[in-house]
Amino acid sequence: MTSTITSGNFTFIPTSIEGVAIVDVKSYGDERGYFMETYKRPDFVAGGIDCDFVQDNQSRSTRGVLRGLHFQIEHPQSKLVRVVEGEVFDVAVDLRPGSPTFGQWEGVVLSAENRRQFFVPRGFAHGFYVMSETATFCYKCDDVYHPNDEGGLMWDDPSIAVAWPVPDGEEPVLSEKDGLHPSFEQYRAERGL
Repeated sequence: MTSTITSGNFTFIPTSIEGVAIVDVKSYGDERGYFMETYKRPDFVAGGIDCDFVQDNQSRSTRGVLRGLHFQIEHPQSKLVRVVEGEVFDVAVDLRPGSPTFGQWEGVVLSAENRRQFFVPRGFAHGFYVMSETATFCYKCDDVYHPNDEGGLMWDDPSIAVAWPVPDGEEPVLSEKDGLHPSFEQYRAERGL
């Protein structure tokens, strides 16, 4: 996708990395609240996203939690992510060998208020940082999760240089596993890239 496409209630906005897209969603509201479609296959196909989603996931995290950067090694997943409570900074890192944007990242703020979605295709590491008191994060995947197929990269790898919005003087809250991920250079060396 090289230009913005609107189909139905969705506007698909390309990013600086081919295949990664921000999805703006039209909602309908009045004094009672709002209604919105979050996914409609024909509109997504028209917008350049043709995935057979097979698993939905949801997580809840507190302020300062950083989850990532994660990927599946042999069973990569495309993900359509959104936030239904709170606010996060969501990131995709291109790990596709031969891609002109290999090792580059794209990020977007997702929140319950802006109702944006972020499409992360196969071949990317993914992570997010929680900016609100709590955040509920939902995502669709086009392959099931394989627990023995996990991969990851250091969240703060200097060669990738994600501009995480971590306040000065604070450290993000990481899982033990996320604190042990290899650097991007180690990842490349292991794969001969």
